[in-house]
Parts: sequence; structure tokens; C-alpha cells
Amino acid sequence: KDAWCRTLFEQDGGAFMDDPQFKEFFNANSEWLLPYAAFCVLRDKYDTADFSRWGKYSEYDIKKVNTLWKNVRSGREMRYYVYLQYHLHLQMLDARDYAHSRGIAIKGDIPIGITPQSVEAWSEPHYFNMDAQAGAPPDDFSVKGQNWGFPTYNWARMAEDGYSWWKRRFAKMAEYFDAYRIDHVLGFFRIWQVPSDQVLGLMGHFNPALPYSYEDMISRGFDFRYDRHATPFIRYYMLREMFGDKCQMVQETFLDSNELDVFTLKPEFANQKLIEAWFEDKDDNELKDGIMALAGEVLFVQDPHNFGCFHPRISAQYTYSYQALSEEEKSAFNRLYDEFFYTRHNSFWQEAAMRRLPQLITATNMLTCAEDLGMIPACVPPVLDQLKILSLEIQRMPKEVGVTLGDPARYPYLSVCTTGTHDTSTLRGWWIERFGKDCPSHHCEDIVESHLRSPSMLTILPLQDWFSMDDTLRVEDPESERINVPSIPKHYWKYRMHLTLEELLSKSQFNSQIAHKVILCGRSER
Repeated sequence: KDAWCRTLFEQDGGAFMDDPQFKEFFNANSEWLLPYAAFCVLRDKYDTADFSRWGKYSEYDIKKVNTLWKNVRSGREMRYYVYLQYHLHLQMLDARDYAHSRGIAIKGDIPIGITPQSVEAWSEPHYFNMDAQAGAPPDDFSVKGQNWGFPTYNWARMAEDGYSWWKRRFAKMAEYFDAYRIDHVLGFFRIWQVPSDQVLGLMGHFNPALPYSYEDMISRGFDFRYDRHATPFIRYYMLREMFGDKCQMVQETFLDSNELDVFTLKPEFANQKLIEAWFEDKDDNELKDGIMALAGEVLFVQDPHNFGCFHPRISAQYTYSYQALSEEEKSAFNRLYDEFFYTRHNSFWQEAAMRRLPQLITATNMLTCAEDLGMIPACVPPVLDQLKILSLEIQRMPKEVGVTLGDPARYPYLSVCTTGTHDTSTLRGWWIERFGKDCPSHHCEDIVESHLRSPSMLTILPLQDWFSMDDTLRVEDPESERINVPSIPKHYWKYRMHLTLEELLSKSQFNSQIAHKVILCGRSER
């Protein structure tokens, strides 16, 4: 595709630069367009998006960007990327206008983060905590938590200029979209932050947060000792249980022993990033997971900004370290843990969200929808309700405590109702996970219809789940239709629709079936 685009660019000969419509686009977008074009040119020149390897360009300098723009060779390359952005802009406008002419609204998506090797990280690093990694605590998507690997937001710095970075993003989206989904809206309350030297989401902590001091823990009946509770707890009996015949090798390779049956990780394996690096050219994931687990055998993690303050480690009750506590210590720790994760931060996070979200959602006229899945603090639903932000309702992930399967008929009006997302298995895939066999098409049809009948303002279903209703259109292997597996950070998104658009348009019976259901369930008048 790039070769064809370059051919068209050559044929144009730069004439587009004189087009009044282009000049309007360029003047309105040059603030981000020139840094982006320069980033692309330098990425190509150095054959890497890692700007730390760009020599004199590793630190962003607008003067150097302007010099590149004026240079004959680099300027031509920059104009190519500007040319692409301009035509993408025109195509998006055409798609928007066509959709509107057919009575269709378009919903976009705001990702929660940026990649650390991106134009945003290069040109505006002050808006981000480049030494941290965003992720999520353990949930239905991943029992080990998630580490997405991108920097967290420096909200204090963003607030200084009225969140202009966010407002510019929303304003640009509003040119093309009528509604948008805020990915991981919980990140506007607090983000799960994983230290840069750790790998697993289990080792993260909330930011912002109110970590415990020594005095806090003692006053709550827990006798905190740093060496016992905040450094990896490793004992001989654990090694025998975890590694079996490899126990001796693990001791000799990874551990030091200062006293009988008590071990510490060697300095060269002091954190999970070092452990991961050692296993990079080795094929033993079971051993790697075991050593990673040893590094996570702590009950508390140190706060990076407040020395002497600590966060309870998420899911600490599943560690050997916790099991080795006395019953009295377990009880005291559980009280600390429950307070920290379920009540301590409610008003604190609510205030943080109310400082940020109102300014952002009122910056445009787009309908705001939230992706509010995972470990949801009690303060989130009231804020979404107050700001009239639509929640996301998934039947297999009900928000009511003690409920295993949601009822679409009980969903709130201010919500988006769906059978699944790109992060979950498909409807058929979930049925197999739960019942061990494929879901018949008539059951799929019933489930789809129950979602269409829900009180939710919007029902938006994955394409795969629409296909599941038709035996002639559904694919043979439901697993092949899954888009993403969140527990695998480098999972390859390879799903593609198995039909061409022309083939889909020709399936008149299927299309009529959908149209009939949409009208029958009161979601369209025509």
C-alpha cells in the first residue's frame, strides 16, 4: 500500500500544497502535523521508533523540526506523510458524511495510553510519567494483572494548562465521530501503575493513592517489618514445592542464602525485568514463571514517591508470604487490605475524576461512553451517572456483587449493551468455555435479541456474534474469531472478517433478519 501511495504522491508533484482546502487543513493541524511528519521521517531514517537512538534528534526540538521541513530531502519526505494525513482526513470526512446521510452515527475510541516510542512521548514527554508503566490489577481478563507497557499520565502537569493535550485530542475526534468510548475510564480516577523494573501487573499499585506509613500499619494492628513483608519471602520448602527436581539448580543460579533455608534473589535477578532479560534467549516458560513468582512474594510494595510508605500487594493472600503469617497477623493484614482496596480511596478518587472528566467531556458535543470494566471502585458509578456518561454492560461480567450472569432487561438507560468486546472471547467462544460445546445458532439468536430489547440507549454487538445466528455464515472455529487476549501483552491481533463486503451485501436473508430484529426490538423505525 505504501508503494501505491508514494506513486500517487509523485504524480501529484506537490500540487496539493496549493489547494485552498489543504491549506485550511494544514493551518488548523500544523501543531501536531509537523512533529508527526518529522517523527515518521526520523523513524525511517534510523530504522527504529525508539527515539533515544536518534542521536541529535533524540530530544525533541521544534527548531530542528522546522529545519527538517525546510531541507529539500527531508522536507519532501515530511510532505509525503502530511499528504497521507490530509487524504486520510478527507476519506474520514467522506465516510462520516455518507454515514450521516444514511441515518448512522459513528462511534470512535480514545485509547487510555500512548506507546513509549511515539510522537507524543517524543514531542511532549512532560505530560507523561515516562519511568512508569500503566496496566490493570487482576480481573476477569487476567489473574496476574496486566502490564500494558506504556507511560502513565502526569495529571498535575496536564492540569497546569487546563488539560489542553486532552482537549486537542477530543476536538480532533469530534470532526469525524458522533460518540466515543473512553478506554479504561478508571484511569481518569486512578491508574494501575507498574514500576519500570517489574513485569507482572501483580507488582503494581494505584496512582494517585494514599499508601500506608509505618505508623498507619501499627495503629491498625499490623507489625510491619520491611525485611519480612516488603522483600521477597523465599524459603526452602517453597522451592521444593514450586520447582521439584530443579530446586537445586534454582538455588545455585538465582538465589543467595544468608541463613539456613532462607534465601534472597541474587542482585542480578533483583527484579522481574532482570529475570525476563535472562530468560530472553531460553525456552523454559515454566521456570521463568516460577522465578517471576519468587520476585513477587511480597505483602507490600514501596511507594516510588513517598519513602517509608507502602501499598498492600494486590492478591497477596495467594502468596506463600501471606500463608506463613500467624492467624492474628492474617486478620490484621486482611483489615488493612480491605480498607485499602475498597474504602480508603473512594472520596479521594472521586475528587480526582471530577477535576478531570467534566472539563474533557464538555469540550465537544460527542456522546461520551465509558469502558468501566475490571476492579471498579465504589466511587465510579455515581460519577458516571452525575456526568451522564454511558456505562458498558456485558452479560458475562455483571457489576452486581454475587451475580454470575447479567440480565439485559435490567440494564440502565445510560449504558451501552453488548455481548462482548475485543478483549473477550466471542459469544460462541464463551459458550464453549462455560458448557464445553458450541452454542447452537438459535440460542445465539435468542441472546442477540435479548440484548437488542434491553433498555440501554445503545446496543453494539461484535460482528462475530451477529454471524453466530446464521449456520451458513458462522465460521467453523469460534476461537479463530477472537481479537485480543489481554493476559498476553504481545498478542497479535490477526482477526479479519471471513467475508468480503460484497459477499456480505449479497446475503439478503441475513441482512433482512438483522433489519427485522432491529425494528422489532424498537431500535429503528425503518
